Amino acid sequence: MDMSNLKVDAVIPAYKPDDSLAKLLTQLQKQSVPLNRVIIINTEKEFFNPQEYPLWDRVEIHHITKEEFDHAATRNMGMQMSDADYVLFMTMDAVPVDEYLVDRLLDGFNNKEIPVAVTYARQIPKNDCRMAEKYTREFNYPDKDRLQTAGMIKELGIKTYFCSDVCAMYDRAVYNKLGGFVKRAIFNEDMFFAAKAVNAGYGIGYCAEAGVIHSHNYSLKQQFSRNFDIGVSQAEHPDIFEKVSSESEGLKLVKSTAAYLVKHGHWYDIPYLILSSGFKYAGFRLGKRYERLSKKRILKYTMNKNYWRDLN
Repeated sequence: MDMSNLKVDAVIPAYKPDDSLAKLLTQLQKQSVPLNRVIIINTEKEFFNPQEYPLWDRVEIHHITKEEFDHAATRNMGMQMSDADYVLFMTMDAVPVDEYLVDRLLDGFNNKEIPVAVTYARQIPKNDCRMAEKYTREFNYPDKDRLQTAGMIKELGIKTYFCSDVCAMYDRAVYNKLGGFVKRAIFNEDMFFAAKAVNAGYGIGYCAEAGVIHSHNYSLKQQFSRNFDIGVSQAEHPDIFEKVSSESEGLKLVKSTAAYLVKHGHWYDIPYLILSSGFKYAGFRLGKRYERLSKKRILKYTMNKNYWRDLN
């Protein structure tokens, strides 16, 4: 791909930013393919002190309220602010491993057989990551590139639609042609768009050599709430998830994680794996049935309370 005339913008939602955002901005300045603009959409102005971050003249900050934030709508706002050829979405806690992140994600669009709508990066766990979570990263982000297309649904199942806005680059023209993200999303706005793109004949490119450092050590309660929101997102989009189930993939992950822990001498982590898997599954199943729950219970379970502000 001739990158001499290409423009690439980055869009980063932020909330209570810490030193991870500083590291991210520092690494973005070093990219071999220079970014045109870095658009930060920050939730709650009082938490953001520009003096703490290595801002340069390509960075712009836009503030919104907590009530205005939405996983899909906020990112779409950033996309509409851009006039670039490609737009790189990142979360504020994902840090590029080197200066070739933008270059390698752009290279993922070079495919002569099928047009590519989105490319996404490999997520590499932090040093303090739990062993089970480390394996989850390896399971979801292997060391080989992959082009996900409609012809691979039987082989990959739900992973055909897998994509992560932790670090993903979008062809802006294709994004606009397909109507962009859904208007509102509690979670999975990236997978919803990926499914739409795949079903429209586009490919989703996983770029294993494009890496970011990103992982979480969620508590059991956080795992429950996160998976509750995942369940809600799937219940709200039966057109995607009733055709391709994700539960079998989850069971496969638990079994292979247990085998991984035994292989590496961490058999003592298996009870916690079973417990955390139970919390995840319980949250997911309740989320899938959220319409049967009271508003009080929904607000108790969810990670994204503002999403439910219009619920009676």
